Amino acid sequence: MLAEYISDLEEKTNVRLNELKENKILRRYIERTLHLVVEACLDIGNHLIADLELCEPQDYKDIMVVLTEAGYLPHNRLDNFKKMAQFRNVIVHDYIRIDPEILIGILRKNIDDLRLFARIVRDRFLQK
Repeated sequence: MLAEYISDLEEKTNVRLNELKENKILRRYIERTLHLVVEACLDIGNHLIADLELCEPQDYKDIMVVLTEAGYLPHNRLDNFKKMAQFRNVIVHDYIRIDPEILIGILRKNIDDLRLFARIVRDRFLQK
């Protein structure tokens, strides 16, 4: 499902800001798909941590820290992965605050982080 969610988002990377502001169905679709992809990454991360018997994370951001410190995610992307977890909290608990500009920024700047996470999981854990 992770790859499918990422693919769905990639189809929307060229959406214009005014289109996102004016089209609430499109905005909700992107918000919900981002929510699903981030939840999938966090769930996968939690499963990997349990399976690998790594240090138990204290919160969602810590999932990415644990995987990075264990050498599974690159250190130079840790801040982006932690922001992904923070975005999850915003979209779940403070969804009124989500600005269309933030969505556009994530679509244009952070899809690569999602692709990287999916590729690492596929290459390191699913190819065995």
